[in-house]
Amino acid sequence: MPEARVIDGASVEATMRDIGRCARAAARTLAIATTEAKNAALAAMAAALRARKDDVLAANAEDVAAAKRDGLAASFVDRLTLDDQRVEAIARGIEEIAALPDPVGRVLAAWDRPNGLHIERVPTPPGVIGIVYESRPNVTADAGALCLKSGNA
Repeated sequence: MPEARVIDGASVEATMRDIGRCARAAARTLAIATTEAKNAALAAMAAALRARKDDVLAANAEDVAAAKRDGLAASFVDRLTLDDQRVEAIARGIEEIAALPDPVGRVLAAWDRPNGLHIERVPTPPGVIGIVYESRPNVTADAGALCLKSGNA
């Protein structure tokens, strides 16, 4: 049996369960968040990324060094590697998502039944989104920003 991976003293399985529990607890709050609140959070996310760029690049350098040490493919390492321009592109991507129309609560279709019942088709957030990917730090920001904009954890 393979050895269990450990992150900060916890197994990957335990860490993922904790993340899932936290996401589930946040799901309702995100589902009813106002457009203004979501956009403000996205703006803060982009600003924080820019403000902590040096920390992000330092952590990324550790990840890149580990990937090279582990003999991962050059294409994998390239996708993993961040620089000033890539960090700025991630921040701009977050701001572009903030500028999108809010997908939650808009009426996609509406009709009245013969008995007078009014029906509307309105998108609602499913709640918790899980994403599996590798070697693309920008995906973390993109996925998180898209989930937030659409009211999902």
